[in-house]
Amino acid sequence: MNGAGLLGAAIGLGLGLLEYRLMSAVVIGALRRTDRSGTEAEKMDYERRIRILRWALMAMTVGFTPILGFVIGRTLFG
Repeated sequence: MNGAGLLGAAIGLGLGLLEYRLMSAVVIGALRRTDRSGTEAEKMDYERRIRILRWALMAMTVGFTPILGFVIGRTLFG
């Protein structure tokens, strides 16, 4: 493997984690503030949907950004 690609992937991972933390704090915080659940079952369903959203955000940021960093590192420097 190429050192530039691995460095790009490592930088991408760091940026992806940072992006995930920021996005999830803003989006999930806003969702929790706007929760209008009336019953416990509605609240549990709402929280389940938030967990699904959190996994989707993680897959998009932490999963995709290192791949993008690897490709950019290999393309530009390797």
